[in-house]
Amino acid sequence: MNYKLFTDGGARGNPGPAAAGAILFDEDDHLIWFDSRYLGKTTNNKAEYQAVLLGMKNFQKAIASGDNDTNTKLTCYLDSELIVKQFNGEYKIKDQSLKSIYENVKKYIAGFEVEFIHVYREKNKFADKLVNISLDAANEKSED
Repeated sequence: MNYKLFTDGGARGNPGPAAAGAILFDEDDHLIWFDSRYLGKTTNNKAEYQAVLLGMKNFQKAIASGDNDTNTKLTCYLDSELIVKQFNGEYKIKDQSLKSIYENVKKYIAGFEVEFIHVYREKNKFADKLVNISLDAANEKSED
């Protein structure tokens, strides 16, 4: 089984109020799962990493609840070229807090074929929308 994971993280300000969003599809583009989280004040890069982690945790849950195929493949689509290059080993991760999240993500994907691909924002619109919904909801709560 092949899965597609789209993730996005964003901060309004850097650092600033931030959120992470992730959406998982099966190989036939059927929606499996989606979620977003408000992260509080953090940087854009940390929000991007938290989005990948959110997606990976739920990818594991999807696999555990059904597909135990050892040929499972996950393709991750992100609009952050930096994060993609770091996960693909093209760039080093210097920030220790990002490295910690990276190591945590690696635990979730051990044993699976995983590919990280950079896409433009237009191709990542659902994950981007999840981020903005979380940020807007958090902003509305703070105005109450």
